[in-house]
Amino acid sequence: MTQDSFIEALLPAGFGRNQRLDRISGLIDWDRLAGLIRKVRPGETGRPPYEPLAMFKALLLQQWYGLSDPGLEEALLDRVSFRRFCGFALDAQTPDETTLCRFRNALQQAGLGEALFQEVLRQLEAAGYVLKTGTLIDATLVQSSGRTPASGSTPRETESRSAHDPEANWTRHGKGRKLFFGYKAHISVDQGSGLIRARKLTGAKTAESEVADDLVLGDEKAVYADKAYEKRARRQALKARGIKDRIQHRRNKHQKALQRWQSVRNKLIGRVRQAVERTFSQIKGRYRLSRMRYAGIAANAFHLDLISIAYNLRTAAAIR
Repeated sequence: MTQDSFIEALLPAGFGRNQRLDRISGLIDWDRLAGLIRKVRPGETGRPPYEPLAMFKALLLQQWYGLSDPGLEEALLDRVSFRRFCGFALDAQTPDETTLCRFRNALQQAGLGEALFQEVLRQLEAAGYVLKTGTLIDATLVQSSGRTPASGSTPRETESRSAHDPEANWTRHGKGRKLFFGYKAHISVDQGSGLIRARKLTGAKTAESEVADDLVLGDEKAVYADKAYEKRARRQALKARGIKDRIQHRRNKHQKALQRWQSVRNKLIGRVRQAVERTFSQIKGRYRLSRMRYAGIAANAFHLDLISIAYNLRTAAAIR
């Protein structure tokens, strides 16, 4: 929206303003993102083309407000604050659900999730939002969008797959070792700011320790993680890089119980790690990632990218 329309010129000052969206609009240089996605188009739909940045902003609104594609189409039609944020004049057409879906797919197929996430994070870091005092690493299970296939207690039975979502798989978790079918979202969170600095999506059966090293940024002062991430080589690697090892201890086969200092250390680390649990709580609650929305690693990983970008922008906007 390069200039106000005639209709908008007649509206009272402040009409349709949303303070949170206004703060988010001023957080970063959106032209940098526009440069990344300028060539992405949703394909032929019989409707006029829309600016890619406006479409991308609409996808962010979808994450913040938990909207389906039809719900987003409807909201863009009747919410003035949404139109202002995206840059749609009040008398302009807005994209329908098909166009929004095709644009999201086009972004995913262009492999732009990582570039968009990193550009937003880079700008937030340059503005001083990323503290780097520590990185909190953890993972959470997310149910598949498809119907859970039949399972059982034997290895062969737990290798069953879903025809709708063949890349989802099984794992056992919790004290009762309950079966779970779906994916695992791995993230690293900046201590203090709560911003997501890295994320990775895998099948549910992938162990946390397998991807842990991908979540260490290298510029943090310490790494906090639970006992699932304990590994001698990892501890040594952190020390070699000058990063404080704050990984909890677990009892080995030669120990009946942890030594007292190990138990005390675990409790202290656990208190710091509570922050990453709050991040997962928001992602699963506010951003509705308790169940995957799409089928397959690629589509769901891009969805996690969008959620992470939206989460970081909203979190930074709330920091005073």
